[in-house]
Amino acid sequence: MILDTTFTNKEHNQLINDLVGMPFSLIQSIKMKGIGSKRMVIEEVSPNMKQYLNLVADINYANLELRPLGLLIRINKGLKTFTWIIPYYQLVIYKTNGSSIHAQGRFIHFKNNTTFKENKAFFDKLLNAKVKYESEYNILP
Repeated sequence: MILDTTFTNKEHNQLINDLVGMPFSLIQSIKMKGIGSKRMVIEEVSPNMKQYLNLVADINYANLELRPLGLLIRINKGLKTFTWIIPYYQLVIYKTNGSSIHAQGRFIHFKNNTTFKENKAFFDKLLNAKVKYESEYNILP
């Protein structure tokens, strides 16, 4: 699900919290050594997500935020911000030339450059959180 979160909306916040859990507290975030990624360059997206990107030849950026039950991907389009909400049970990550995140019939591929390499620790945290979630809720057969 993708929402326009440029401005705060109580209904959107409630929906996000229901799907992927409340944000981590400040103390939890410090213990985890951060819950957000640095901004990464979007190289390619699925056709049903092109509407959320800049139409001109600008560079498109996104950043990721961990939540207890999922992941938020915030995509910047000009002055607007769109948030893609992905629960862990729908999340699939492919390590190709860069990284590709797939869920809900959509995908986003991040470019393999210096900003992506700086986020290696974040992707390790993301994979560990997904494994912990799957082991806790016994999703694997």
